[in-house]
Amino acid sequence: MQRHRTRAAILSTVFMGLGQIYNRQFIKGIIFLAVEALGLIYFINNLGRAIWGITTLGDTPNRLEKVNGIAKMVAGDHSIFIMIESLITLLFFVIILGAWYINIRDAYKIGAARDAGLESNTFKQTVRYILDYKFAQTFLILPSIGILFFTIMPIIFMIMLAFTNFAAPDHIPPAKLVDWVGFETFRNLLFLKTWSETFYGVLTWTIIWAVLSTVTTYFGGVLVALLVNQKGIRFKGFWRIILIVPYAVPQMISLLLMRNLFNGQFGPINQYLGYFGLGGLPWLTDPFWAKVTVILVNMWVGIPVSMLLVMGVLTTIPRDMYEAAEVDGATNYQKFRIITLPMILFSTAPTLIMQFAGNINNFNAIYLLTGGAPVNGNYQYAGSTDLLVTWLYKLTSDQNKNNMASAIGIIIFIIVAGFSLYNYRRTKSFKEEDMIQ
Repeated sequence: MQRHRTRAAILSTVFMGLGQIYNRQFIKGIIFLAVEALGLIYFINNLGRAIWGITTLGDTPNRLEKVNGIAKMVAGDHSIFIMIESLITLLFFVIILGAWYINIRDAYKIGAARDAGLESNTFKQTVRYILDYKFAQTFLILPSIGILFFTIMPIIFMIMLAFTNFAAPDHIPPAKLVDWVGFETFRNLLFLKTWSETFYGVLTWTIIWAVLSTVTTYFGGVLVALLVNQKGIRFKGFWRIILIVPYAVPQMISLLLMRNLFNGQFGPINQYLGYFGLGGLPWLTDPFWAKVTVILVNMWVGIPVSMLLVMGVLTTIPRDMYEAAEVDGATNYQKFRIITLPMILFSTAPTLIMQFAGNINNFNAIYLLTGGAPVNGNYQYAGSTDLLVTWLYKLTSDQNKNNMASAIGIIIFIIVAGFSLYNYRRTKSFKEEDMIQ
């Protein structure tokens, strides 16, 4: 007999809470009824406009109209506001759909229990069951809603912008409307010469930068940590502290200071080179030397982080492994290659991948040190040291090319997420995560 479960599920499908009331769970049913009633009131007033808004992005721009013989500016539709409001309404609709599904499943489950001859839980028993067995799931609902609106919604909004023509000078609200353009922005970015030359140039430098900055800081940190931990090194505490100082200073101050130190005309570094009879170098004004400079400065800022990380790992390597290697006659290099390096890589590989992803989006190192300069005449709104992320910033803050910036943001996300997931799943840290507890 499936009489109760079927009836309860059908009633809850018709209107939220009816199935619970049928199952004699009146308080729970009234709560579901209230949720659907509030939802109906909200969506009757807003859902139609949300669908119209997300479809059209508005149809009336600002215009001049004569009022009592005087021309006045009358506000029209603001496409971006309409998009955001529509998105919020649709997300609320998704939440209500989720609640609707939960209500049907709950009614069916309680109806099945009744079919089996069991009594329905009272409201008090239901609350106690939730607190005892479903506490975590229930109380994660609130943060989940927060994540939906403050994490997922901005991402969806950014993705949507990439498929519009939201860019200066012709499509900036409220003066002008914004329209959907499909994949035109991506086509322009990837194939239109005025944009593609800049995109591929900046993308190439971004990859080179990410690889070099990650490798230099990581292995620089490993080298320094091994040197400081060597037997016979005196004042180890002093060396650790003095090498951590660059990390303790706010990065913004360090980078602005470095920009002055490497100044080609007045910077102390070129003056020191002059004392030794050497000519100064165009550290920040030549495309090649500017790239060398940002990598060197990034090493100075980033090596202490890797050094601290590796020092922690070194303390976890059992001494008996080294003693067994010494009994077998292993040299220092062999002990490093067979024991130390694999253990360091095993523990820090996820961090190494994270550093690579972080360096692709290392906005501070480039923007505060060179601002993307020197200028590259072949590029569209980008300099020779600009990364994709700094180019994206310039396109939005300086040029109002918001659709192009959104397309670049999506591409950055695909690169970073794809590379990180692929490599993380191939590391021993992922495959043998139970090896070290």
